[in-house]
Amino acid sequence: MSSTAAATRPLPPLCPNDPNSYANTDKVKVTHLHLALAADFDRRILHGHVDVTAKIVKGAPDELVLDASYLNVKRIVELKDDGSEGRELQHQFADRDEKLGSPLTIALAPGQNASGDSLKIRIHYETMDKCTAIQWLEPRLVIGFLFTHPEHVPMAGSGFQPDSWEEAPAIHARSLVPCQDTPSVKITYSSEISAPSNLRALMSALRKGEEEVEDRKVFKFEQPIAMPSYLIALAIGNIDGRQVGQRSTVWSEPEVVDAAAWEFSETETFIATGEKLLTPYVWGIYDLLLLPSSFPYGGMENPCLTFVTPTLLAGDRSLVDVVAHEIAHSWMGNLVTTQNWEHFWLNEGFTVFIERKIEGRLHGQPVLEFDAIIGMKALKESVEHFKDIGRPEFSVLVPSLKNEDPDDAFSSVPYEKGFNLLFYLEKLVGGASVFEPYLAAHVEKFSHTSITTTDFKSFLYEYFRTHHPDKVPALDSVDWEAWFKKPGMPIVDNKFDTTLANACEELANKWDSSRDVQNPTFPKSDFERFTTKQKMMFLEKLLQKKPLPHHTLKSIDAAYDLTPVKNAEIRFRWQWLCLMADYEDIFGEVVAFITSVGRMKFVRPLYRQLSKCKNGAQLARKTFLEHRSFYHPICATMVAKDLGIKS
Repeated sequence: MSSTAAATRPLPPLCPNDPNSYANTDKVKVTHLHLALAADFDRRILHGHVDVTAKIVKGAPDELVLDASYLNVKRIVELKDDGSEGRELQHQFADRDEKLGSPLTIALAPGQNASGDSLKIRIHYETMDKCTAIQWLEPRLVIGFLFTHPEHVPMAGSGFQPDSWEEAPAIHARSLVPCQDTPSVKITYSSEISAPSNLRALMSALRKGEEEVEDRKVFKFEQPIAMPSYLIALAIGNIDGRQVGQRSTVWSEPEVVDAAAWEFSETETFIATGEKLLTPYVWGIYDLLLLPSSFPYGGMENPCLTFVTPTLLAGDRSLVDVVAHEIAHSWMGNLVTTQNWEHFWLNEGFTVFIERKIEGRLHGQPVLEFDAIIGMKALKESVEHFKDIGRPEFSVLVPSLKNEDPDDAFSSVPYEKGFNLLFYLEKLVGGASVFEPYLAAHVEKFSHTSITTTDFKSFLYEYFRTHHPDKVPALDSVDWEAWFKKPGMPIVDNKFDTTLANACEELANKWDSSRDVQNPTFPKSDFERFTTKQKMMFLEKLLQKKPLPHHTLKSIDAAYDLTPVKNAEIRFRWQWLCLMADYEDIFGEVVAFITSVGRMKFVRPLYRQLSKCKNGAQLARKTFLEHRSFYHPICATMVAKDLGIKS
């Protein structure tokens, strides 16, 4: 991994606050990174250096341990006060941990650093072709732009502009830059990014100008608010923007920028609603970047620059609740952050709760609770999946992740089980008028810090002892151990408003009861009057029943014209329903869908279900192997595991 490092050494001790990091944060804590990187599309690498500023927090350590994975370190030097390079520092990579990478140990001058001192070093390095934070796309895969963010994806499109993007959910920032890759450490960062002069760079930071340097442009950024490493994000490519609010611009390929701006025109309303519920928005700008179709997530909450999937472009703004979710992360996750991935629900459970609060304030409480019903279906699927693969322990709210890859535990559990706990607590203490002020106090208490579930529970009690002492006995009645550590569905069956769900269930029951009838007919208006989410719920209800006969599926399709539908959420559920019934007429449509989008929410369940079909296993494997290069490395790895294909 390095041309100058000595032979590898044994793995160091794990980070004291994080079982998925080797950083020695108890001795040295990184406070700032300055990235000076150039994108090389021919070699498909980022290269340059990172300046690391750190503070000694204990004793006089003789080494700094950073997380790293698939990085080629050229040399490491001290930085003098004037910014010039000083003496070269010895460094070693440890033996590779297949889950956590190859930690990098940098020798410090013995006895020269005391508690409270600061140090600065420069690491000259480049990324490697196995980098899990970067995906380089082929020209055919996009219309025309490039992104990077600890999952990086270069790409090119109609104008054959090279494009790439990267992002670092969980533990992939270490594949982009050597760092203390744990959410227990928050850093500020700045950067200078060199790219071809016909492209634009964006980052999860404030834009600070650009300058021409020969045939390239250097873009400058600054993020003055400390944040965890997984939120470092970079995009470079043929990108155009449209302002949609006083602090928001929507960016995308020029060919779709107007459609994207229309779809996300309500962004400012979401932000303002979040501010009324919680505290002022502190990140300055809230931009959105519409990513290529291979993006593996619905969205990624990078400060100042949320990444979103193009599968949200429904043409009717019916799927933009994902933006409400990512905006909610501006407080829950980005400001108040989980200390490690075992407490991930503190990011996602709180965010789903705030997302639905925003939706409820804008559209009414029945919409909030209808979304919760949809979420319960996703939670049940995750719980059943972990049971099927023999890992039920991943369905607990606070799992143990020592010796685990956090990606393997990724599911709807922290999102929906976490939401259900907060929904239950709100009802328990007297409703929104009592609980919502606590949510704002939670943000005020823990902003700019990283916390554990114990911290959450302790402050919850502290708040209610101070403001509502009569509610403390209700909190005492909660079975906290079971909520946090019992596998499976939530221990309390929350009752949600079913006003919007009842019609969906009634129509699903009609079709189910007609399974023995040839060519059943029901008024098309029954379906057409539904909202998009009600149509999703109708299909969800059918998915909960025995697989339907093929003639019933044909009748449903004839009535509602579902096979050619373009709305990704409806398309996904319809195809899943057909696969549950081994309906081979849908196989071609499934292959077309899963090879045109990389969003794991859609891709993984459809590949898994196709592989379970009577004549689908070989088709699933063949399709994946032929299109593997299309998917982001994280998505490709997870689908391969799902299908039992070794890397």
